[in-house]
Amino acid sequence: MKIEKLSLPDSAIDFLKSQGYEKLYPPQADCVKSGLLDGRSILVSAPTASGKTLIAMLAMLNYLSKNKGKVIYLSPLRALAAEKFTEFKKLEKISIGRKIKTSISTGDFEHIEKNLEKSNVLILTNEKMDSIIRHGAEWIDDIGLVISDEVHLIGDESRGPTLEMILTHLKLLESKPQIIGLSATITNSNEIADWLDCKLVKNDWRPVPLSEGVCDGGKVTMSDGETFEVKPSLRGIPIDLGVQSVQNGGQSLVFAETRVRSKSLATKAADVISQLLVKKELTALEKTSKQILAENEHTEIVKTLATLVKKGVAFHHAGLNQKCREIVEKEFRNGTIKLLSSTPTLAAGVNLPARRVVISNINRYNAKVGANRPISVLEYKQLCGRAGRPQYDKYGESIIVGNGNTEDLTEYYIHGESEPIISKITDDKSLRTHILSVIVTHPGIKKEELLEFFLQTLGGLQTTKATLSFAINISLRFLSSQQLVVKKGERYAGTAFGKKTSMLYIDPLTATYFRDTIDNVSQQGKHTFGFLHIMTNCEEFFPNFSLRNKDYESTSLMIENHSSELI
Repeated sequence: MKIEKLSLPDSAIDFLKSQGYEKLYPPQADCVKSGLLDGRSILVSAPTASGKTLIAMLAMLNYLSKNKGKVIYLSPLRALAAEKFTEFKKLEKISIGRKIKTSISTGDFEHIEKNLEKSNVLILTNEKMDSIIRHGAEWIDDIGLVISDEVHLIGDESRGPTLEMILTHLKLLESKPQIIGLSATITNSNEIADWLDCKLVKNDWRPVPLSEGVCDGGKVTMSDGETFEVKPSLRGIPIDLGVQSVQNGGQSLVFAETRVRSKSLATKAADVISQLLVKKELTALEKTSKQILAENEHTEIVKTLATLVKKGVAFHHAGLNQKCREIVEKEFRNGTIKLLSSTPTLAAGVNLPARRVVISNINRYNAKVGANRPISVLEYKQLCGRAGRPQYDKYGESIIVGNGNTEDLTEYYIHGESEPIISKITDDKSLRTHILSVIVTHPGIKKEELLEFFLQTLGGLQTTKATLSFAINISLRFLSSQQLVVKKGERYAGTAFGKKTSMLYIDPLTATYFRDTIDNVSQQGKHTFGFLHIMTNCEEFFPNFSLRNKDYESTSLMIENHSSELI
């Protein structure tokens, strides 16, 4: 399907063509056929890099050309939100009968910026949208189109419940907004589509063919049976695989499990990659390195990044400031940076494909259990989805670094199906937190109304009414006993303490722990160390990291010196 055949204003068609869009990818065409431009809510379940951003843009242009309401684009990450803001800001050039004004807001949950009310395209993180709902912004009823990126993250233990809650709130708005959910390929996409009342568009098409394999001891075995060798070096197999792709004219994206390791891998690759560069590339990289130093404070991490970039490599993780990340992302897209070592942040939507993706370790630190655990099949599919650059590569490669377990890794990850998305909203912590937020935003709500609301969540769909009712009763008893909510007759309302807890985005259990501890503090003396101890002793800081042996003596001495401040 060609772009000019779409039922959009001529100015929108001209804009899309100026951005290089000529023909729709199969998933995009399927969305149009399913009613995308007729206001139909759609859940898109498709691989990474299959053109989901254009689907969002088409929905935006269609809505804004016909309606006066607001468009909300929800992102799980600030980095992804910033990327989309830059992309959608270009829409302001289009004349479609109304002026398009784009704004972004990703932090400061206590404050709602005034410019959000005046804008009609809002790029928000999920947490910011939740905060806006909690504060009861009047313009919420003006929302007519909701685009939720990375919908499959509803199954994430930490951030999933927030996304689930905001989508539940938004789908229940009187304005009945069109909802576009953008998701990775998941096994229970039908269930998610039913919950959101969306038409499901499921398509496994990729713009670049993907070849997947496992490397063990220098031998790479691809899923189609093809094998090849990589020459091992002291730099380690992950970097050897990355270097091999650069030697063959490609770029490499190496995923590391921690920030420290991402920097370490980039450092190991620097010298060998620099030897593969021509003078023109080295000159361009020298200029980029100077730009990093000129535009940022000279911290150790900035100086290290600038040094590595000169050699054609970089690292990317949430510890880098936004300016540094933007420079790295731009130069990797341009092909100037040849090897990028990153934490999995990039898999969650930031568009930086490479010919070869190397997954250096299939284990990740799991904070809930306090130990390393294998990544999910869904996360693996997200990581390998970054392989292959449309318009540059004829193929993409994804290689897992194994350890004598090639067959197991191939069977589980490469041939395995992504796990179904299971709601975490009924977990104790999530439920008490979000019940409090609903009571605070709906003072006077009855228990039966609370139950009816939570039955509209994905968790309500995936559990029984009796089980959900029992869980709500437990949370209400806790919130009432701790004076976070008050019951008058059959109705609940938030107390001043409960309202503050909800607005500050604190777990009610943590808030009561802080309150009860502070209530017992003497007005006399200094308690700075004690307050820091209280903060690090709350649930959000668990599990605690183990001390290194060499740190025991200095830590014990510090505690002894400040023992009088402990509470």
